[in-house]
Amino acid sequence: MLLRLTRRLWVRVALMAVLALLAALGATLLEDFLPRGLRKRFPAESVKPILTILASGMLVVSTFSLNVMVSAYRAAASQATPRAHRILLADTTTQTVLATFIGAFVYALSAFILIQAGFAAEGSSVLYMAVTVAVVVAVILAMLRWIDHLSDLGSMDATLRRIEKDARASLMQTRAAPALGATPLTSETIIPTDARPIPAPASGYLQFIDMPAVNAALGRSEARVYLHVALGSFVLKGRALGYAFGLDEEGIGAVQAALTFGQFRTFEQDAAYGLLVLSEIASRALSPGINDPGTAIDVIARQERLIWDWATTPPATGAPTFDRVFMPTLEPGTLIGNAFYSTARDGADKIEVVCRLLHALRSLGTCDDPRLGVAAREAADRTRAHAEAALVLDADRDRMRRAHQAEGVFIPSP
Repeated sequence: MLLRLTRRLWVRVALMAVLALLAALGATLLEDFLPRGLRKRFPAESVKPILTILASGMLVVSTFSLNVMVSAYRAAASQATPRAHRILLADTTTQTVLATFIGAFVYALSAFILIQAGFAAEGSSVLYMAVTVAVVVAVILAMLRWIDHLSDLGSMDATLRRIEKDARASLMQTRAAPALGATPLTSETIIPTDARPIPAPASGYLQFIDMPAVNAALGRSEARVYLHVALGSFVLKGRALGYAFGLDEEGIGAVQAALTFGQFRTFEQDAAYGLLVLSEIASRALSPGINDPGTAIDVIARQERLIWDWATTPPATGAPTFDRVFMPTLEPGTLIGNAFYSTARDGADKIEVVCRLLHALRSLGTCDDPRLGVAAREAADRTRAHAEAALVLDADRDRMRRAHQAEGVFIPSP
């Protein structure tokens, strides 16, 4: 929850505003610690013009930057996917820059009011000047950073990079801690017949599981928890999320409290969500209104890279960290389905997209993971079936069949 809070724009802006206000008050309170000769060097009248310029300038810059941010994020949501808007809102660079601008405005306005109201002692103008110089330097650095960031803010490339980065972090987490450190729940796992169901405390998407809290709810007894609902699944209040053995009502309540539900899916532990968001961008690009096969091909390449890196990264070995908690692991078929099924359907009438998708699936099918190979071959068959029904020209269908069967597939340029 703290991590989510730090990603909100208003939090950083509020912190910078508080720091600015403290700096303005501190310049007044620390006046007695300055040498007398230094106090007379900078009269209050020398600071006021700078504070006035800083306050008026930062108000304009902050308003302009907010308009740019809103316009860029709306463009990204309309061109890519509405899910991209929530991802871009957590951009730390934009938040820090805007917080710096608004913090500088709050500092300049607060300092000017304190000086005009007579709360600032005569010698405190030295500290006001020093703090003002530091604020100006921070504003200049923020402007340079903002100018560089504006070059691709809201662009398709920047949006895809950000989503791929978040998707990679979630995927690699499943290799570093399979099943979030719990014991994998498989078809061979035996659940005791007297285990009690764990009802969902709320309706929504399962966003986060606090595994240490779930393990702590078990205590020192032989109690066990079996969670069969995967992260990112939508559940209804009262439906069973899993089963608990050896826990009373209080223990089941502690397990429920360790589960976070929300209105949307998130990247924190939902490893397959990033691939789904990328596939939505590819589907949007393939829509008749946009008709951008190049973006769809770019998305396919990014998804292929993500799944390949996930599959070729050895999972962590050793005993589970939470051996009395059971939950399902991430299935390769889920990754393939989230990544490519919608693209295979929406790009079936575009031969260049079909060939690139078949090439990606063939490459993933050569992975050492046999489950991934089976899922990739099934997706390739599905892609061919969609293309057979959608392609108009016999020449395109022949090319697609050769791509589906050949060892080496021609990769069309975006």
